[in-house]
Amino acid sequence: MHTPPEQPSAADGPANRPPGLDGRPRLWLISGTGEGPPLAAALLARGWRLRLSLVTAAAARAYPHHPDLELAIGALGAGGAQPPEVVVGEELQRARSLGDPFRWLVDASHPFARRISATLAAACSAQGQPLLRLQRPPLPPGRALVLDDLPAVNAHIRPGERLLLAIGARRLAEAIRLSPRALHHARVLPAPQALRQAFAAGLATDRLACLRPSETSEAIELALCRRWGIDTVLCRQSGGESEGRWHRICERLDRRLLLLRRPPEPDGVPLLPMDALLERIGYPEPG
Repeated sequence: MHTPPEQPSAADGPANRPPGLDGRPRLWLISGTGEGPPLAAALLARGWRLRLSLVTAAAARAYPHHPDLELAIGALGAGGAQPPEVVVGEELQRARSLGDPFRWLVDASHPFARRISATLAAACSAQGQPLLRLQRPPLPPGRALVLDDLPAVNAHIRPGERLLLAIGARRLAEAIRLSPRALHHARVLPAPQALRQAFAAGLATDRLACLRPSETSEAIELALCRRWGIDTVLCRQSGGESEGRWHRICERLDRRLLLLRRPPEPDGVPLLPMDALLERIGYPEPG
């Protein structure tokens, strides 16, 4: 007598589920902890199966637990012998060969994650994979001064000026080298790699704060600016809550705000704000 195969339960999770078992298509979302969590929640609520790529395991805590959510942790192509766009391309090919391709690849990475966006654009173009890019709406500069890039900073810094660098850890050493007249302070994420980069840049421990931006961190950052006697804040023109927080802090303390101009987006990739992106993706249809 023929016995039908056992069907996996929801607790098994999509990572252990045969591809396309219920006929529903899936998406591949590359994101962080900004707009990613509400976008993922909206897509899952619509019935999409979702593969989510995050750089760190800590970022996964911002996302809901869901049987249709598959997590992939680590930078795309990190540590491999092949270029990242080749690694992404091979993953797209593997999904197709298993009969479970991605209906859309959605790039919701940070506006300053230029290498990630360029990698995804190149891989999707080579593979004929539909790609959408989430647009984080820009904020008006207000009283802030927008600079083209880090080399322009030093022209706007007085000798001995207390400068708070809120630009992430990756470019701290470059920022310090290009603004030698400033007394540098920095706020970085509470992650080992960020701390290593901050110490390698020469920042003293009493001028370094580890803080994960959130709705409750504004009061802490405001207190840090007061404690350190910050004259000027340098952050990125990233839009969203992160940039808006520095506008509010600098206005409240009557301090200067310098913004690094947002880089251009990859050519040929549809760039859509959240509501328009969800409308474009729509709802999953089997087949």
